[in-house]
Order: sequence, then structure tokens, then C-alpha cells
Amino acid sequence: MVMATTAVTASVTSVSSVTLEVADPDTARRFYTAFGVNEHIRLRASEAPSTGFRGFTLALTVSRPSTVDSFLGSAVDAGATVLKPAAKSLWGYGGVVRAPDGTIWKIATSAKKDTGPATREIDEIVLLLGVEDVKASKQFYVAQGLTVGKSFGGKYAEFASGGSSPVKLALYKRRGLAKDLGVDAEGTGSHRVVLGGTAGSFSDPDGFAWESTAASVS
Repeated sequence: MVMATTAVTASVTSVSSVTLEVADPDTARRFYTAFGVNEHIRLRASEAPSTGFRGFTLALTVSRPSTVDSFLGSAVDAGATVLKPAAKSLWGYGGVVRAPDGTIWKIATSAKKDTGPATREIDEIVLLLGVEDVKASKQFYVAQGLTVGKSFGGKYAEFASGGSSPVKLALYKRRGLAKDLGVDAEGTGSHRVVLGGTAGSFSDPDGFAWESTAASVS
């Protein structure tokens, strides 16, 4: 889904909120409370049509494999579907689940061995947007005021988080992201996610919506 870009009245320095649009906010709130991430997202009722891959994932970075297993276990117990079971890889250890509302979550650590018992601490939350052209989208966000933290050509870009923002924004090729998550890249309709920032309302080149933080609904 691609929408026209509108002018913004202020710079976006970071993602100040992430609002997931769900069919049943009360049910979703119970799930995210059990999962352990309810403090980091907002929920809003929406019946906007959305099929297949919605083009993004929320990734939790934690300290050790046992913590990955703890979060994945909580998600599954609360009703999530496993897309990729937790497993070791070249980069560490992690797994992927789909929440009952359709949002895909990845939980991972760079550690391959436990150095202690599981905790419920989250080191970092990254909102990964699957985009058609990483370089073009990166330039778009730089023009809005974001600062690039890491960049790997046309494959991946990550922006520095500002202030007390709990979520870091990153860009990944849509098909590459879908492959990493274990889903088909096709999808239509609403992304079902709204990003809050300091600027006015606008949409990026891939149709991801932003709005003033004050307009977001808890």
C-alpha cells in the first residue's frame, strides 16, 4: 500500500510510540500483558482490511537464550502462533511468533549460551519496516529529521533512537524481512501499525503512517 506523502511541520527525531490497530483491543491487551510487552505499545480498535504479511515486525533483543525462551513461551501460552521455533544460528539464538491480532514478533539474543537464569528484561525493541527501496526510504526519513545509526547499502538501515524512546526504527527489504520471519512476502491492505512522532501526520513511501504523538490512543 503506497500513500501520498504530506508536508510535516516539525522534524521526527525518534519513534515516540507504536500503536497497533487491532479488531479487539481488550483481548489484545490481555495477550500483550501476558506476553510482557504491554508497556511498550499502544492499541487502537480498527477493522481496516489487511491480508497476508503486513510489512513489518517488532523485534525484542534480550540478553540470553533462556530469556528468549521465556518470552516465546509466554506468547504461545497466551495464544500466539509459532512461525519459527527458537533455534541457534550464526548470529545467536531466536524465534518468531505471530500474535492473535496478526502482528509478528521476533525475540532474539546474540548470545548462544546462557550465563544465568531467564529474566524478563528487554534490552532493545526494534520496529523493522519492510520496504521496497531501503536507500530511498532512508533518504526520506533523514529528510524528516532522523539520524542514521547503521547502514548496509540497500539492504538495511537503522536509525538512532532519541531521548527516552523505547523503540528504535529500522528498514529492511520487504522480501528479505518476510523470508527472515518465515512468511510469504505478499500482503494487501492496511499495515495495522501507526508510528507516533514529533511531526504532524504523514505517510512514508511504503504507506506506513505517522501521526503526532498527542493524537495516538492508549
